[in-house]
Amino acid sequence: MLSPKRTRFRKQHRGRMKGLANRGTNIRFGRYAIQTLEPAWVTDRQLEAGLRAMTQRFRRDTRIWVLIFPDKPVTIKPAETRMGSGKGDPKYWVSVVKPGRILYEISEVSENEAKIAISIAACKMPMKTKFLFITN
Repeated sequence: MLSPKRTRFRKQHRGRMKGLANRGTNIRFGRYAIQTLEPAWVTDRQLEAGLRAMTQRFRRDTRIWVLIFPDKPVTIKPAETRMGSGKGDPKYWVSVVKPGRILYEISEVSENEAKIAISIAACKMPMKTKFLFITN
């Protein structure tokens, strides 16, 4: 699974997901993309599942870019623990995604194949998404 090699701090606050994405909203590398419509936390497992679902649809010559990285640790305290005694240990990693952010980009494939693959990857995501493409 994806996780950072090292971080400056082991634990982070949860934070709030307000507003729209101000970076990563335009297609840069490929011709087709999947864009978010809702705010969410995308876990490392969900990101990997979407990538694997898309790569199974294509041949080797297709290019796929993953444009987000899970860099926020989520901590969970063990079950049946007494209150207090600090914050729990980091269990998994998430990427904070706001509406408008592009998750994956694809190139060197037909539009029909890209739509099918992106719809499969969208089923693995915890929020609503839409299909984007560049017209030539």
